[in-house]
Amino acid sequence: MSNEETYTEDSIRSLEWSEHIRLRPGMYIGKLGDGSSPDDGIYVLIKEILDNSIDEFVMRYGKTIEVTIKEQTVCVRDYGRGIPLGKVVECVSKINTGAKYDSKVFKKAVGLNGVGSKAVNALSSYFKVQSIREGRTRIVEFHRGDVVLDDPEKPAELRSGTIITFVPDEDIFGKYHYIPEYVQKMLWNYVFLNNGLTIIFNGERFVAQNGLLDLLNSYIDTPVLYPIIHLRDGEFECAFTHCEVYGEEYYTFVNGQHTTQGGTHQAAFREALVKTIRDFYKKDFDTNDIKASLIAALSIKVQDPVFESQTKTKLGSVHLEPDGITIRNYIMDIVKKHLDDYLHMNPETAEALLRKILQSEKERREWANIKKIAKESVKKVSLHNKKLRDCRIHYNNNNDDRRYESTIFITEGDSASGSITKARDVNTQAVFSLKGKPLNCFGLSKRVVYENEEFNLLQAALNLEEGLEYLRYNYVVVATDADVDGMHIRLLLLTFFLQFYPDLVRNGHLYILQTPLFRVRNKQKTFYCYSPQEKQDALDKLGANAEITRFKGLGEISPDEFKYFIAKDIRLDPVILTRESAVPEVLTFYMGKNTLERQNFIIENLRVEADILEEAPVL
Repeated sequence: MSNEETYTEDSIRSLEWSEHIRLRPGMYIGKLGDGSSPDDGIYVLIKEILDNSIDEFVMRYGKTIEVTIKEQTVCVRDYGRGIPLGKVVECVSKINTGAKYDSKVFKKAVGLNGVGSKAVNALSSYFKVQSIREGRTRIVEFHRGDVVLDDPEKPAELRSGTIITFVPDEDIFGKYHYIPEYVQKMLWNYVFLNNGLTIIFNGERFVAQNGLLDLLNSYIDTPVLYPIIHLRDGEFECAFTHCEVYGEEYYTFVNGQHTTQGGTHQAAFREALVKTIRDFYKKDFDTNDIKASLIAALSIKVQDPVFESQTKTKLGSVHLEPDGITIRNYIMDIVKKHLDDYLHMNPETAEALLRKILQSEKERREWANIKKIAKESVKKVSLHNKKLRDCRIHYNNNNDDRRYESTIFITEGDSASGSITKARDVNTQAVFSLKGKPLNCFGLSKRVVYENEEFNLLQAALNLEEGLEYLRYNYVVVATDADVDGMHIRLLLLTFFLQFYPDLVRNGHLYILQTPLFRVRNKQKTFYCYSPQEKQDALDKLGANAEITRFKGLGEISPDEFKYFIAKDIRLDPVILTRESAVPEVLTFYMGKNTLERQNFIIENLRVEADILEEAPVL
């Protein structure tokens, strides 16, 4: 047996708490990422600290939380009770230490495992905790989990509470950046779920008074078919309506935690909604006809909830403790009672809901033959399909942690897809090759998705027909050339997704691949540059004898080079819909018949771009 295979007492290691977190960060915060995705680790770090402040608010201590982000430094200040001064170090640096284990103190807390603030501490190059309690304060500073300053207790005139300041470690996260829209959405969800809470983010005030009703009013950007139905009872709240959109969309929460992957509470609500509507109308409607175009938000408070991962994105609890009643029966009883009463008391809403269900039923029957033909077409093409080069691990496979890395690149032409295909990771990266420019689907019905071969095959590859929960890839990446044709194709694809699958965009799955415009190199070193400024910086480093190559298309980049751009150092620009973005207005402006207005917009922005380029060095 070789020395490498020897298994002795010397093979056994005991890691310090911070070493284990830094060695296996995915166990504590999910995936890492560079900040381009809303579920990247740097946002989880903010959430872990905020959860502790929210728990103080839930226990009726402190109505305001202040969040400040300046470049890479995050500061969260609450006005709760403050950490007991004698336990400040232990609460942020000793695993399995905290008040969350005492259910009498934190009955329905978000952070339950005593790990959150410790993970933030260990994964930060700088971490500072200050507790102010009963007129006294204590400050402790850490570097990657190790204490570097322990300032003794002293009197303080500040209001009670806790101040946490941290800088995520670049050794763990690489070159990262915070996207304000992702932080803002997180903060809005907190205030929607906690009436009376005020969060101040970089000077902007976030506050809401009507719970999930405000949430849906904020996020819905298409006409509703009837007023939002808002139900509250005990520890459960829900709000829902049907809109002029395709698919169904959910915002679900447990103890204020956004469960982006749903769980037992979402499954129970869907079942309760279908059963109540069937019973009310005394008709056995198809489940899909009831849920089509549904947008809903629901929240439940559970003592000692069980989640299916450390990042708490999917509820696994079956029972409500200490009562022992199942979550399914609890939600079923509430929805059945209150929704049935509501529909009886609001006949106009009941009629509008019925019309929507019957319309969905009619469309489903009309599309049945089209879908059947489309599926047969997909099966035939799949036998010799060169459009999709699939990967092995998919997002809807819950048995592999690498599913979060699953990516599909949508490319134009054989040359570009060929380069990406040869350079990709076959485990987690798939490639879908477009044939020319896709159809402009603005204003068309979803029927075109099944009748157009290109869209039909793309939908099948993504597995979107039955809803977002069956999506096969976490990252849907548009990878087109950086020229006029490439921009046009990108716009047409964005129109397709916004028209028929806006929930794909809202849930942070759609991205644009950034590839280098220039390669600057000499015999010793090579720089890949994504802008004229980066090119100039590279020339400053390499000198005047450097060779400059301008990449015009993805097919010009060799597979050996391409692997650097779609691996660890991949640059993705997320497609973000802000609270102010209304999909119909966006599509109408960019894809409608308002040619003159759009032309003036382009000219004005070209002037701005020209001004910027004039200031840049000309090479």
